Amino acid sequence: MRDWLKLARESKSLVQQDVANLVGIERPYYTMIETGSRKPSVKIAKKLAEVLEIDWTLFFDDNA
Repeated sequence: MRDWLKLARESKSLVQQDVANLVGIERPYYTMIETGSRKPSVKIAKKLAEVLEIDWTLFFDDNA
């Protein structure tokens, strides 16, 4: 579980569907990213980072 991602989303008062729409991905795919069952591509990680104002490299840090 990527708790930091969920916290970042909730701090913006967004639901998963909102983030998915803003990034241009399907909500089930975003859910898999948020739960940690999938890693996003670099392109998607950068879009998510821009929307949520986080460091995109966190998606590839096993300690995050």
